[in-house]
Amino acid sequence: MSRDEFLANIRHAAKIGCAYRVHATDVAETVGYIGADQDLCVAMAEEVNAVGGVATVVSDAAAALARLDEILSEHQPKSAICWRHDLLEYLGLSRFLEKREIAYSHYESWSAGSVKACRDTWLAAEIGITSTDLAIAETGSLLVASGPGHERVVSLLPPVHVAIVARCQIVPDLIDAVSWLREQGAGNLASNVTLISGPSKTGDIELQLTTGVHGPGHWYVIVIREAVE
Repeated sequence: MSRDEFLANIRHAAKIGCAYRVHATDVAETVGYIGADQDLCVAMAEEVNAVGGVATVVSDAAAALARLDEILSEHQPKSAICWRHDLLEYLGLSRFLEKREIAYSHYESWSAGSVKACRDTWLAAEIGITSTDLAIAETGSLLVASGPGHERVVSLLPPVHVAIVARCQIVPDLIDAVSWLREQGAGNLASNVTLISGPSKTGDIELQLTTGVHGPGHWYVIVIREAVE
C-alpha cells in the first residue's frame, strides 16, 4: 500500500468515525454538568442515536411493548435471552415472548443447568433483552452492573441487544453515575460494571471502523416516560 493510499484510508475512516462521536471536540466548550433542567428522556434518546444506536421515547408500558414488537418483526428472532428485572416483569416480557413463540431463557433456567447447556443457549440466542442499572443522558450510555439475573452475556453475545429503560433510571451526567456507584459501597459493587455506548464498534490498524464484530451490531433503547416504581 502506498503512502497516499494509506493516508486516504485514514481520512476516510476519520470521516466515518465522526458519525459515532469518536472525533475530537473543543473540550472547553463541551465539558460541563448537564443538570436536570431538560427533558432527560429526549436527551438520552438523542445521544443514543448519535452513537449509532436506535432510541425511541414512548409514553407507557403498552407503547414500549408495541415498539419491541416492531423490533422483533424486523429481526425475526427465534430465541432470546433476557434479564430478570422488575421493569421487564412489570411489562410482562415472558408472556409477550411466549405469545410470539419466541423461545426465551433467563437466570432461573441457567442456574439449574449445566455449564455446557448454558453456553449453548447463550451462543444460539438471536436477541438479548435487558433493562439497565442506570442510563446516562449526557453520553447516551447504559451502566450495567453484572450479577445474578443481570448477566453481561445478555447484552454482549446476541447480534441484537434491546434495552428497556424507565425515566426513573436516567441520570443527567456521568458525575451522577459515579456518585451512584460510590453510594453502593465497596462491598456491594458488582464484579463487572460496563458502560454501553452504541453498538459494538471496532477500529483495526488501518482505522477502518466496523460494527458488530465483538458484540451486538444492532442496539435499540426504548425509553418509557411513564412513572414505573
